[in-house]
Amino acid sequence: MKKIIYMIKRIFAMNYSKFFNIAKEISKKTKKPYIFVLFDIIYCGLKHGAGYMDYYVFEMYNLNEKQRKTYVTRGRNNEFIRKYNDKSKYELMDNKALFNKNFNDYLKRDWIFLDETDKSQAISWIEKHNLFIAKNILGTCGKQVKKIETNKYNNSNEIYDELINTKHTLLEEYAIQHTSLMNLHPYSVNTIRMVTLLKNNRTYEVIAFLRIGNGGYVDNLNSGGMTAPIDLDEGIIKLPATDKEGNVYYKHPLTNVDIVGFKIPYWNECKQIVEKASKIIPEIAYCGWDICVTENGPCFIEANPFPGHDIYQLPIHVPDKTIYSSR
Repeated sequence: MKKIIYMIKRIFAMNYSKFFNIAKEISKKTKKPYIFVLFDIIYCGLKHGAGYMDYYVFEMYNLNEKQRKTYVTRGRNNEFIRKYNDKSKYELMDNKALFNKNFNDYLKRDWIFLDETDKSQAISWIEKHNLFIAKNILGTCGKQVKKIETNKYNNSNEIYDELINTKHTLLEEYAIQHTSLMNLHPYSVNTIRMVTLLKNNRTYEVIAFLRIGNGGYVDNLNSGGMTAPIDLDEGIIKLPATDKEGNVYYKHPLTNVDIVGFKIPYWNECKQIVEKASKIIPEIAYCGWDICVTENGPCFIEANPFPGHDIYQLPIHVPDKTIYSSR
């Protein structure tokens, strides 16, 4: 019944204009009849829980039925979340201020929440940090995040007023990434997204990717960045990075540093930190962790109790066109 209700909701919420345009683009690209593409998208939605963007991004038009069954589509991802996560606990991670409180031991940097601090304390904190990150506590996808350089303002009161007015009320000391990650892309903190599953009090690392900035100060794929898979055992990137437009990068276009062959510093420590943290709120058993690696080891940026499914299955990273059944 839940699956039927989900499908009905998706049908009513669908952007039909975008749906038809996607079908036309695929038809033109593959030389397949437009009506065939339309019905194949609908079939994949009913059979595999795939949205039309899943069909497009994962290039499901190039997959056979056996291969399609191995992909974590939007519908299947939602099933995992319903099975393993307690919805009543989402706020503990979705709300960035609550996340910082629950996982303070793993942040390893100074932070303050303006909504629970008087102005004088906030001004003192701002004056102590000439560079910091300001977040809207409910922002997603790297949006609603500001990089604040205090020397670009007239005074601390001006900064405070701007942050209050724009609701960027969670302030965090800027995390200084490891030298090797700085060399890869110095303009953003390049973070690891690691997805874990807690089962029978044991933490399993499902998959991990490095998200890399490309000129901006945010590394998120939906904000202009790129992504590349990390080998879970060795902590090495063995396949090229790609961005949302499908561009492929063996080297970073701005720094010319090799992406393929890049080794993540403190990799074992990265796995250890998520293993410990995953047990703090066990009701969120399926979780995506965002990790920054500094010169002194890994620390958390944030976590997601509704981990996305798209960046882990991009075609360039699935050369055999098979996901989890082969792992």
